[in-house]
Amino acid sequence: MAASLRIEGNGLRFVALFLVLVAIPAPGLADLPESFPRTVVWSAYNLGSTGYNQSVAIGKVFKDHYGVTLRVLPGKNDVSRLLPLVRGRVQLSANGIATYFAQEGMFQFENAAWGPLPVRLVMASNGESNQALAVAADTGIESYDQLAGRRIPYVRGAPSINVSTEAFLACGGLGWADVERVDFPGYNAMWNGIVNGQVDAAYATTVSGPTRKLEASPRGIRWPAAAHDDEDCWQRLWAVGPYFSRHIATRGAGISAEQPHEGATYPYPLLIGLDTTDAELVYGTAKVIHQHYDAYKNADPGAVGWAMDRQLFAWVVPYHRGAVRYFKELGLWTEAFDAHNRALINRQEILGQAWREFVVGTSATGDEFRAAWRKRRVIALEAASLDPVWR
Repeated sequence: MAASLRIEGNGLRFVALFLVLVAIPAPGLADLPESFPRTVVWSAYNLGSTGYNQSVAIGKVFKDHYGVTLRVLPGKNDVSRLLPLVRGRVQLSANGIATYFAQEGMFQFENAAWGPLPVRLVMASNGESNQALAVAADTGIESYDQLAGRRIPYVRGAPSINVSTEAFLACGGLGWADVERVDFPGYNAMWNGIVNGQVDAAYATTVSGPTRKLEASPRGIRWPAAAHDDEDCWQRLWAVGPYFSRHIATRGAGISAEQPHEGATYPYPLLIGLDTTDAELVYGTAKVIHQHYDAYKNADPGAVGWAMDRQLFAWVVPYHRGAVRYFKELGLWTEAFDAHNRALINRQEILGQAWREFVVGTSATGDEFRAAWRKRRVIALEAASLDPVWR
């Protein structure tokens, strides 16, 4: 993975710090821009999910302090959360790692209806949990390399789960060819499968509800470490999932401040718009999320992640100009962050141009279309000396 896209717990290679550890001004009255709408609509995951709950909590702040109604439109998957954003039915989306896949025009977005999207970050939640591949404790597995020959789930139509699972297999020096792949129709079915003994591992955030079910079952739960000093593990992991960063989790099934987990994570939810999203809307939203943090931080276990000193200002997706404006006002946005942001926007522009040229010149459909686009994408990125990540 190109160094310009890697994040580490103690720094970002090529650009700047992983966390901005500076004094944050005390919260005060956030005056919204005059053009800020009285009703705002976000998309989020289904009712009761972390993304939905945090969106509702932030919506209460808008209502209580500014009389702004924030409606949350639930969606059952990544595509159903992004489609309303692209069609203008919502202004922002509380999305997941498919944001990155959409930027890259990969997986569920490598078809004629989609292609690369010019997504932009507003802010994101970086909480106290990890994203990891759990194992059933009764297997005796203690490290990812010990998954060789074991039954590993593959969720149909869920690249965010499958790619991340592959990244942790890669940490252990393994791939899909080294394990027994077991297909499932959905996330909950996968977790029922590990509880029922059909598979030996399953991917989740460490605070996900189904992980508690495994913890309480006769099988028990264990989270192998992605040791932060294991450079070989991390180089292989980043080659599959460049969106991960080193992180110590203190929340989760079988995890606490006294028994932390040394592993990896990425932000969730990601509050995103498009490059065309109104800058004043984004500016005002970032301001409210920051200045009223204390009002919603306890509404959901992951809501603490919205704190300004937890923001990743140099991640794998660029920030919207409206958010950048606010960060500059706080004195947080450095020249290094700006250079990184411009580089990511340039990457998106290269992908967008490659896509437009590709769709005009191809008559391929289905699998042939996807294979041809992957080839064209690699050519475009490598011509600009950028790492394609996936081929």
